[in-house]
Amino acid sequence: MSETISALNNAGFSGLVRIDETGLQGMITLRGDLSLATVKKVATTASGAAFPGQRQITVSDTGALAWMSPDELLILCPYEDVSDRLAKMTKSLGNTNALAVDVSDARAIFAISGEDARDVMAKLCPVDLHPEVFKPGEIRRTRLAQIAAAIWMEDDDTFRLICFRSVAQYAYDALKVAAAAGSAVGFHAAQDPA
Repeated sequence: MSETISALNNAGFSGLVRIDETGLQGMITLRGDLSLATVKKVATTASGAAFPGQRQITVSDTGALAWMSPDELLILCPYEDVSDRLAKMTKSLGNTNALAVDVSDARAIFAISGEDARDVMAKLCPVDLHPEVFKPGEIRRTRLAQIAAAIWMEDDDTFRLICFRSVAQYAYDALKVAAAAGSAVGFHAAQDPA
């Protein structure tokens, strides 16, 4: 029987920051009217996390819930739990005009960690990453060089990045170049409000 592996099979790199493809991650896209009580309840029950505000991600012990657009949420959960959670979501949605889809195998996730993480990400993403503007718990859909991506911060020195699995190698290579030894810019360290 074949073994399920992530896009880059847990590849890792150390430079200005640590870059890791984090392996298999359960991901369910939920599209629908986010103001509906049914949609909110299904999302929070499936993720175990609080309902996020615009451009926010909330985290619990059993998953996370990310606001992706005015009619889209992303539920993160253990990879092995996706089928069960998706079945419960579909049943709970009933006739609600909404769509829940397993996108786990269509995406890749990277962790970018270290004190220069903001600078590394700023080289590749057109997002204001100033510590007073982009904080842990916020998420943005953006570009990573030439590809679509979503980024958020877990803490002051750790980003998570989601991209399509088909461009995971490109994302990894771009991140490695941005984190290469000798490429530090020190911009965000000078901006740290602490």
